[in-house]
Amino acid sequence: METGRGAEGILSDEMASKREEIVGLLKQAYFAELETVINYVTNSTNPDGVRAQEIKEALEEDVQEELGHAQQFAARIKELYGVVPGSTDFKAEQTLLQPPEHQTDVVHVIKGVIDAETKAIELYQQLVETTEEADPVTQDMVIAILRDEQGHRRLFEGFLREYEAEGLA
Repeated sequence: METGRGAEGILSDEMASKREEIVGLLKQAYFAELETVINYVTNSTNPDGVRAQEIKEALEEDVQEELGHAQQFAARIKELYGVVPGSTDFKAEQTLLQPPEHQTDVVHVIKGVIDAETKAIELYQQLVETTEEADPVTQDMVIAILRDEQGHRRLFEGFLREYEAEGLA
């Protein structure tokens, strides 16, 4: 697509191929965040038991943040002349974050969150590397989101350590 923006970095015609690569990764990130929202709503609703309450509350808090990340990714896709994909392009991937067989199996939920956050961190690190010296705006946005995801993972790793220490995991 001819943009007429020769001297504008990632928005320039010369950077079209790099821009398309970045948009592809942003679309993956967009769908990963939306899938996380679905699974966090599910796993903040289904678990039963006194021990489940703190996990449910943490997931409820994270839903809005993850949705905000998806919206940021969508906006950046559009800014880079991409088209934000619709639901027919979505393919679910978070198998470990599916509801457990027993609604009291909070450890299953915790491990699913850690897995989803780890995969998001890996994708966002790839985005940071791909945008290096090509797209500092996207890189800055992704670094901020990456920090949030690292914090989420760290919180749930702490939950898991507590369950392990008590012999429940």
